[in-house]
Order: sequence, then C-alpha cells, then structure tokens
Amino acid sequence: MNNNPAGKPPGTDVDVVVIGAGQAGLSAAYHLRRSGLIPDRDFVLLDRAPRPGGAWQFRWPSLTYGKVHGMHALPGMELTGADPDRPSAEVIGEYFTAYEAAFGLRVHRPVEVSAVREGQAGRLRIETSERVWNARALISATGTWDRPFWPRYPGQETFRGRQLHTANYPGPEEFAGQRVVVVGGGASGTQHLMEIARVAAQTTWVTRRPPVFREGEFTEDWGRAAVARVEERVRRGLPPESVVSVTALPVNDAIREARESGVLDRLPMFDRVTPDGVAWNDGRPPVPADVILWATGFRPAIEHLAPLRLREPGGGIRLDGTRVTQDARIHLVGYGPSASTIGANRAGRTAVREVLRVLARGRSAGTEATEARAAARTTAAAPA
Repeated sequence: MNNNPAGKPPGTDVDVVVIGAGQAGLSAAYHLRRSGLIPDRDFVLLDRAPRPGGAWQFRWPSLTYGKVHGMHALPGMELTGADPDRPSAEVIGEYFTAYEAAFGLRVHRPVEVSAVREGQAGRLRIETSERVWNARALISATGTWDRPFWPRYPGQETFRGRQLHTANYPGPEEFAGQRVVVVGGGASGTQHLMEIARVAAQTTWVTRRPPVFREGEFTEDWGRAAVARVEERVRRGLPPESVVSVTALPVNDAIREARESGVLDRLPMFDRVTPDGVAWNDGRPPVPADVILWATGFRPAIEHLAPLRLREPGGGIRLDGTRVTQDARIHLVGYGPSASTIGANRAGRTAVREVLRVLARGRSAGTEATEARAAARTTAAAPA
C-alpha cells in the first residue's frame, strides 16, 4: 500500500525527510510526531521495502522470534505476547505494521532514494522514485541490509558450486546432504553453521580471526564499552564496526553443544577458492565444497549521500552523536553505535531533538553547512 499524499506536486517542500522505516526510522518518526510535526505535511517517512518490518522482513524462516538476540520495543508501544516459535520476520513485521497504524506515520513505500544533493534556499534536495522532496533537515535510517559485503578471494569465479550470502540465506533445508563452507565469525555465521550441520554431509567453518566467546550475562557495562568503541571510530571519521562485532559471541546451551560436538571447530581463512572447494597455502589439505555461504556482514547503505561528499579521508562519515559534523541538517541513525535495536531507539530521539534545533535556526543552517563542507575540503586538500 502506497500512502502518497494527495495533490502535492514534484519538488514538495517539507521540514524533515526520514529515509528508512526500520527500528531507527520509526523511532525518529514517532518523536517527530510527538514534537508536533504532522506526517505528510511537516515530515515524510520513506521506505524502499515493499511492506513494514524493516530488514526483519527479509530474515530466514528458521530465525524464530525466540532466537533473536534482543529486540527492543519501539517507543510508545510494547511488543507483547509474541510466540517465540514463530519466524521473527512475521512477528516483527506485524508489530511494525501495527506501530505505523497506531501512530499514523503514513510511510511511503516502496520508494527508492537515489540521491541527496544541495538544494535551493538552504534546503536539501532528496531525489526519489516517487518525487523530489526539498527538506530543511534529513534523518537517514537506511541501515545495512541492502549492502551485503562479499569479500574477494582468488579463484572465486571458478567455483562450480553455489555461493550465497547471509542476505539470501534460505534456511537449512536447502543444504541437506551437501558439503558446506561457512565463512564468518559473527552471530549469523554461527547460527547458520549450527543449523546446516544438522542436515549437511559436511560443514567447515572458516574465519579471519579466532572467534571470541563470552560466558555470562550481557551487562550494561559491557554494552556501554562496546558501543563506546564503535562511537570512537565514527567520531574519528572511520567506517564503523558493528556493535555485534565488538561484543563477542554469547555462549548458550546450543553453542556449548556445538563446541563439544566439533561443529564450531574453526579453521583460518582460506587463501583461494578452487573449482571444487577452498584451499590454503600453508600445506593443509584443501576442503571440497558444494556451497560457500558468506556470512561476512554488511556495510552501511549511505550511497544516496554521496553527492554531498560527507566522507572523511578515513572512509567513514564523522558524527557527533547522530549529527554529521560537516552538516548539522543531516543525522544518521542506525549507523555505527546506534545499529542495535535499543541504540536505534535512542538515536531516533536524539536526532529529532537536534533536528528541532536546526528547524528553529531557520534557513541559515543550510548556508553554514555548505560553507563548512567547502572549508573542510579546502583544508584536506592543502599541502602539509
């Protein structure tokens, strides 16, 4: 269903555009509405997905709600009574659907945002498949799901079997009787591996670094330390690590059983892919494979911001909280330290608080941002 506002011409002016209706985007829209801004008049919420649910709607069927590593409720509405045995895609999709309706957020979907550029009169020009929006501020909550990371290894194109990524993982049944190499030491990689091992003829786990397992409960101090590491990177303008990557793998009964049975015996990263499997240069025997599953994570989906040239020399976008340091009109939520569900909620609230300040300042914010970016580029280009 496409909730397009009636009678608005291309190039519609609004105060705020929110891109992405996942956890972070819905949180931001909730706080915008709570502040008194009206959907489709003062702000719009755009989403490229075909239906509510954010990235959750694309998760594999065997990822039931009971297996989800923490799903923090959206602000203003709890998720209650969910069946832990139902697929998380269904549970969270229904929750997001109810949330959008309850707060009248009027999500525009499916809408593809192709570019954000400097517009006129201090506004940002957001070019989309629906129309052009001219906004005084932008909250980008596009997450990472649309940018799966595929590493490149010699011989990869010669492999005669099947290669797929976590983003296309169909569940374990398709791997019955096959020899499967799972690449990646994160939560998804271990979940895939343990599921597939029950039906596959053979599984092999390879990771770039030895996996780190964590016993005991996930404490607030541990969580704060992990978020601080990611936050420090984005403050320096470096590409963010995921919060999950710095928290280690929590040990539960399933992990213990898999470690005892040898399923989680890990090999170092292979050096090359062969037509029939993977191989190392250290003399260890090659491993035959029918499938290589790349559980190698995702990168932030921020290509739409490229025309603004916000990236720092280190490759990332420098943030102060959620605010892009080069442009106070732009906030990234669900990026870096706010990539977790609870972090996304908080980031949505923080971003809206800052955006309201920008709106209160008026048109000068856009002019100041343009001048600041030009000065930063001049400084970066100057000889040492």
